[in-house]
Amino acid sequence: MKRSIYLVTYLMLAVFLGSAIVVNVELAEAKTLNFALAGNPDTLDPHKTSGTLTFQTIKSFYDTLAEPDMNGKIVPALAEKWEVSADALVWTFYLKKDVEFHNGSKLTSKDVKATFERIMDKATGSPKAKEFKSIIGIEIPDDFTVVLKVKEPTSPLLASLASGWGAILPKDLIEAGHDLGAQPVGTGPFVFKKWIRDSQIVLAKNNNYWMKGLPKLDEINMHIIPERAVSVQGLISGQVDVAYVIDKDDLPMLEASPDVKIEKSLSALIMVMSMNCSNPALKDVRVRQAINHAIDKQKVLDVAYGGGKTIGTFMDYGNAYYKDFTGLYPYDPEKAKALLAEAGIGPDTTLELFLPQNYELHVKAGEMYQDMLTKVGLNVKIKLVDWSTWLSDVYRGTKYDLTVIGHTGKLDPDGTLAGYGTEDRYVKWINPRTAELIAGAKKVSGFENRKKMYDEALEIMAKEVPFMYLGSSYRYPAVRKNVSDFRMTPKLDTFDFRWTEVK
Repeated sequence: MKRSIYLVTYLMLAVFLGSAIVVNVELAEAKTLNFALAGNPDTLDPHKTSGTLTFQTIKSFYDTLAEPDMNGKIVPALAEKWEVSADALVWTFYLKKDVEFHNGSKLTSKDVKATFERIMDKATGSPKAKEFKSIIGIEIPDDFTVVLKVKEPTSPLLASLASGWGAILPKDLIEAGHDLGAQPVGTGPFVFKKWIRDSQIVLAKNNNYWMKGLPKLDEINMHIIPERAVSVQGLISGQVDVAYVIDKDDLPMLEASPDVKIEKSLSALIMVMSMNCSNPALKDVRVRQAINHAIDKQKVLDVAYGGGKTIGTFMDYGNAYYKDFTGLYPYDPEKAKALLAEAGIGPDTTLELFLPQNYELHVKAGEMYQDMLTKVGLNVKIKLVDWSTWLSDVYRGTKYDLTVIGHTGKLDPDGTLAGYGTEDRYVKWINPRTAELIAGAKKVSGFENRKKMYDEALEIMAKEVPFMYLGSSYRYPAVRKNVSDFRMTPKLDTFDFRWTEVK
């Protein structure tokens, strides 16, 4: 039986990686990286997505005015420097000169202006548009100067500009209605070659990249491999150089291979089970508290996500604004039962748990949630949906009861918390005090001043639990030993291949 399983796995490997074999033979001298991508991005347009997998993919195509360095500090990128007025209402960015887009056009302030206008245009439908809503004017006094005017002091603005959704696009393609979702064009280190759905995304070196000497790779083949076993066998055989999503159960096999190394670290992702608080049952805080008590969080982290640290807040461990609330809702099924009885909720109340079916780990977690909630007397039905449906019906349409997702870390706490406490966010949890604190904190300067406000907001959220806060999972990037300097962007968890080499 085991032999048959291995045979099937190798046959799948041959199907997924056939092209990689050809590349290695035909381009023996080329510096080509074969990367295992866990699924298809929903789009390659940076302004029309909120998906972590998508931002991980498109990081290679686009640049932003600023970016986080390996310590999480925001540093210049396409902008060589910037200034902020004394009243914090005017931000002036000075662009690098001689930067080219992949289509050969030169980067100017007109491109930056067109980019931000596109993000803020309702017709674009950007899920990140709210992060730029404080901008009330964009002036371009010359080809390399951009002046942003904001209606009020906005501390998180720089973080938004430095995140993937702030990617700068060419004005001529914006105006032409070019399909950036299928054919991305940016100033990034790699140029898009092709995307064959469910097969591969191919990237080629940008020979005119503005960071001299980078990238070091000639080509990246992102092989779309949802089957974990295929990625593992590919790593061991050498047909895959790097795989990001590795299960803890695979570690012994990979660690036994002399050619593979594991780079374990705690991710910035916060895994949650989100609750639609407009649902009559879930509107009752006792029901939400019961759900939190019903879940053995460490067990779910260990089994579904390969380990991690439990959390009791909507702020990741690596964030300077983190505050510990892990002791509020320990695993206590009997307490959960008592709270449900007090709220008058029993098996006759059915809750639908929406799971993004192309994210294997979330599905596994969802199945464990269903089992644990059933044991305390809740009737939970699982509904599997594709990622595009999840985005439209759950994240944007609020047509769900419960769902499972991971919220990635952000460069500024406002990127995580903005809008919570109002009906604007998909959990539909309304708390005026929390909304007031979060909205106020973005207008305040100084770490200590902002942290005091965020601490209070996070405490209210931790107690009223519009989410079941699970924790942050460990990530296990597996890398062949002939690969060096594969990097993950702090907080954003995106792939940065600029320095990566294959020897």
